[in-house]
Amino acid sequence: MPNHDLRPVAGPDEATRRESTRNPYSPVMILVTLIATGGVIAYAVFLLNPENRGDALPYALVIGAEAVLVTHALLAMWTILAGSKSPRDHAYFAAQQALLDDRPELDAPLLLHGREVSVAVFITCYGEPLEVIGRTARAARDIHGRHSTWILDDGRSDDVRRLAADLGVGYLRRLSGGGAKAGNVNHALSQVKSDYFCIFDADFVPSPEFLVETMPFFTDANVGFVQTPQSYGNLKNFVSRGAGYMQTVFYRFVQPGRNHFNAAFCVGTNVVFRRAAIDDVGGIYTDSKSEDVWTSLMLHERGWRSVYIPDVLAVGDAPETIEDYTKQQLRWATGGFEILFTHNPLSPRRRLTLDQRLMYVVTATHYLTGIAPGVLLLVPALEVFFDLRPVTLGTSVATWALAYAGFYVMQILLASYTLGSFRWEVLLLSTASFPIYHQALVNAFSGKEQKWHVTGSAGRRSSPFTFIRPQVYLFVFLALTSVVAIWRDLNNAQLSLATAWNLTNTAALGVFIGVAFAEHATRDRPKRVAARTGAERPAPVPTTIPEPVAATRDRWIEAKGLS
Repeated sequence: MPNHDLRPVAGPDEATRRESTRNPYSPVMILVTLIATGGVIAYAVFLLNPENRGDALPYALVIGAEAVLVTHALLAMWTILAGSKSPRDHAYFAAQQALLDDRPELDAPLLLHGREVSVAVFITCYGEPLEVIGRTARAARDIHGRHSTWILDDGRSDDVRRLAADLGVGYLRRLSGGGAKAGNVNHALSQVKSDYFCIFDADFVPSPEFLVETMPFFTDANVGFVQTPQSYGNLKNFVSRGAGYMQTVFYRFVQPGRNHFNAAFCVGTNVVFRRAAIDDVGGIYTDSKSEDVWTSLMLHERGWRSVYIPDVLAVGDAPETIEDYTKQQLRWATGGFEILFTHNPLSPRRRLTLDQRLMYVVTATHYLTGIAPGVLLLVPALEVFFDLRPVTLGTSVATWALAYAGFYVMQILLASYTLGSFRWEVLLLSTASFPIYHQALVNAFSGKEQKWHVTGSAGRRSSPFTFIRPQVYLFVFLALTSVVAIWRDLNNAQLSLATAWNLTNTAALGVFIGVAFAEHATRDRPKRVAARTGAERPAPVPTTIPEPVAATRDRWIEAKGLS
């Protein structure tokens, strides 16, 4: 009997419509980017003008630090403007339509060029809580399209083995721990034979549509891997919000721009590889803890193509503590600097295109932009204690402020526009992170082995102050400098730019130190509560995890902010 119900079908809600119809490369976005580029150039001209040159030492510090920031800002603007073209073309959409052959079954074969291809989904874990691993494994198992799902357990846990059996997914454990995550994946590749394989970190919950959106790119026989962004669903405190939002511009605009240069790189999770490409480079790179970038570099040197799509197809967890953030950033930055010192992309021995060389130089030197703020923090003190200025005494505060605003204010406005609002956590966390990147530079130069650390892994937490001693020492120094600066200005009956600059730096570091105090105060709170109430030791997490009240898809949608 025909259905004559003419009532309108409910469409997507407002948040869903806004997300699906938003154009990241809107005319306003392009205009803001162009204005920001102009501001960068104007600031560089101001600093390099001989008439504005001040005393040698502070001027050298400012020029050195700002040269890094200006260069990277200009290259970022260029990359952003190059990314407006979508990597999806007619061939992609034709392949996507034929991928499941219009079959609604979740286990329908995946077809490329009319032939079924095999896909393995790997979940790498190393001591994460069972509920985290189970959440991801359940979602990976339910991805649309026929595939096998495997938990790669480097933690050698019998509980994880039983969890895999309960969820009906494969389980692999290796006897040695060499090569960290890369070694774990390579061991799995020696056991599981498939045409393609995906990698998800234990805390990244994939969308059911992950394969449907990524696999059609492989109709191009030159595509070695397809990468999707890291997005976070736990932006609930200062550290997680700062760490999560800090990467938004990179994933929304920089990585898409790198498609234009065939230089988008793997970020270690939410990625699908062609097995033949990885075999061509001898497996996932194991001589660095940043195996993702290094593997990408090896693939590009062998002539493989990379594809990045900015669609959020998996949601995970950003670091929530200073310890987790410090160890994550130290590992990432060390891997980048290792490329600079041991595999310089500008070397004639590198088999890269000129575009790729430039993009990988940006990657290898990116974390120098994190060291530069630490250098600039010291400049006001040179004026306060030694009357040494980076610009001439005749340069007015208004002229200096205008040039400074042309660079920094426009960079903040650009970031705020891409994020939807100003995120002060990003600014403060970036200012306070310079000791991490300095240590990474030392580690990479000296060849010091970097211990593997899993973001958000279970275990006893150290005090956050264990990881931020340089910031604490510098805060005390800046605070004392501020006292001297105010006393000097009172005697001169005039507020100086150095005093305002130093007070701003002191306040920024002060907020970060306050976050550390709050984290330290709450670190052992559950233990103190248990001691007061006489509670017993908590029962172990059951090996069989019940289905959550909210389905994985609902959690994924909620984490994207679409609910």
